[in-house]
Amino acid sequence: MKPNLWQWLLLVILWPSLTASAQTLSDSAYIRENYTKTEHQVAMRDGTKLYTIVYAPKASNQKYPIMLNRTPYAIGPYGEGKYKTSIGPSSDMLREGYIFAYQDVRGKFMSEGAFVNMAPLKTKKGKNDWDESTDTYDAIAWLVKNIPNNNGRVGQWGISYPGYYTSVGLVNSHPALKASSPQAPVTDWFWDDFHHHGAFFLPHAFNFLASFGQPRPQPSPTGAPRFNHGTPDGYDFFLRMGPLSNANTLYLKNNVSFWNDIIQHPNYDSFWQAMNIRPHLRNIKPAVMTVGGWFDAENLFGALETYKTIEKNNPKTYNTIVMGPWFHGGWSRSTGENLGKVSFRQNTSEFYRPNIEAKFFRHYLKENGKGTPALPEAYMFNTGANHWREFAAWPPKNTQERNLYFGPNGKLSFEQPAATSGTGFDEFISDPNKPVPFSEETTVGMTREYMTDDQRFASRRPDVLVYQTDVLTEDITLAGEILSALNISTTGSDADWVVKLIDVYPDTARQNAHNPASVKMGGYQQMVRSEVMRGRFRNSYEKPEPFTPNQVTPVNVPLQDVLHTFKKGHRIMVQVQSTWFPLVDRNPQKYVPNIYEAKAEDFQKATHRVYHNAQQPSYLKVKVL
Repeated sequence: MKPNLWQWLLLVILWPSLTASAQTLSDSAYIRENYTKTEHQVAMRDGTKLYTIVYAPKASNQKYPIMLNRTPYAIGPYGEGKYKTSIGPSSDMLREGYIFAYQDVRGKFMSEGAFVNMAPLKTKKGKNDWDESTDTYDAIAWLVKNIPNNNGRVGQWGISYPGYYTSVGLVNSHPALKASSPQAPVTDWFWDDFHHHGAFFLPHAFNFLASFGQPRPQPSPTGAPRFNHGTPDGYDFFLRMGPLSNANTLYLKNNVSFWNDIIQHPNYDSFWQAMNIRPHLRNIKPAVMTVGGWFDAENLFGALETYKTIEKNNPKTYNTIVMGPWFHGGWSRSTGENLGKVSFRQNTSEFYRPNIEAKFFRHYLKENGKGTPALPEAYMFNTGANHWREFAAWPPKNTQERNLYFGPNGKLSFEQPAATSGTGFDEFISDPNKPVPFSEETTVGMTREYMTDDQRFASRRPDVLVYQTDVLTEDITLAGEILSALNISTTGSDADWVVKLIDVYPDTARQNAHNPASVKMGGYQQMVRSEVMRGRFRNSYEKPEPFTPNQVTPVNVPLQDVLHTFKKGHRIMVQVQSTWFPLVDRNPQKYVPNIYEAKAEDFQKATHRVYHNAQQPSYLKVKVL
């Protein structure tokens, strides 16, 4: 019997999930048929045993490289006969044949020891002194010696926190480690994940630590449950929670030690500085491929900074960067065709996995790194234009630095403001008790889609300033770093400054096939890049200082790199605001020594001004390709 129209439509709608499920089942069956799983307690140099699971090809007619993944997120399923449904970075590498080794890091799940977040690397005084770099070294030494049919070459990879452990593995690395891929690596927690230029990313930190940060008295195959907010509305939940000083009283009950550390260290002091991996990324021997997503809401900073630091400190090391149009980890667990309502017109992740990632590891682990290097220096997806580009350096050398100036009547232009009569500024009232939402979605967390969300809901708020160009008569591609240079004043003594770079689509923009018919792309205001600066840190992250009320003050807000083309017929828009809730905790707008200890009575309205005259310009410093 032939399917009717509705059955055909249902099949079309369900086909992506059905094929994804079939692939998962296929991977699962392939693993059981072709891999043998073994579980081990691997002793580190101080005697602590770390739980390690190895999946090795059953075929013993050749030797295989080892791929190592070290994680605080559990390597299970644990126990004889229980297999992962997927192993390795991708199905492509699974089928090529590698030995895949997974390890619970010290103090997590089935491993012994005490867990320390971003455990600082340290100078070793004795042969039993350890840190995460020596744990990686010892794990590789054990694997190469004890796992049969390995070829003596090891690769390491990991996404997010496991990306950090991948970076750490590069420090004083074992000689067998030949290729390493830190992917969205946590790098410095005063800019990654929980903080952006001193501003606190509230739901991301609270939701994560309320579960991950719970104590683990002894090795266990399970972790703490997710926090139950009791509502789907995070805006309402965090507003009702009140000042952050209420978080322990109402919910965490002092059980989460790292939350308490955050509260006690609001500035970039030695506590945070000791966790920064960047100063240790020297004398790197393995080939490195850092991977990140242009729309990674968690570790965009980490990917860019890890690459740039290794490049600067290790000029002779093979070091490449790959950036795609992805959310956090999207290159591993999506097709990469779209994010939220925005389409990239191709399956970018499905291109990356066989043609970039598998190629990199194959070259250095199976082909011994002989011949032409596997990849260009920078393999970058050009959003807006929606195609891959290769560069000999990142940021690219062939750019022209230009300024996009704010002007009266919401004007944004490459033309410098002329001497003008009138006020030469725009102002708005910022009320921390009625903050600007970061998304139209009803959610308790930091959505991955917010990085490309339509910003029309924000541009209609009276406490958001909007500047935009005329309709572009030619394509403009921005490549590299962006700096927002503001001249501001406030009637308060503290304030946050949020700057958003936006691509405004023409009214005639075509619909995207993956969206429901109700979503209209005409006039869509796609966020391309955004960032926040806690104003007290404008001169120093270590030594905050208040604003002098009503005094014009420069505030620079660095934005992360972009590679984005604003097409002919589009507009470039910039939005400026001071609240971004609950993504960023509320600034009381009255200077207090520690915002995390502010009381309800400290929160106050303030009038903020952004100046845009010839003497006190505000602008975006960009690099045009």
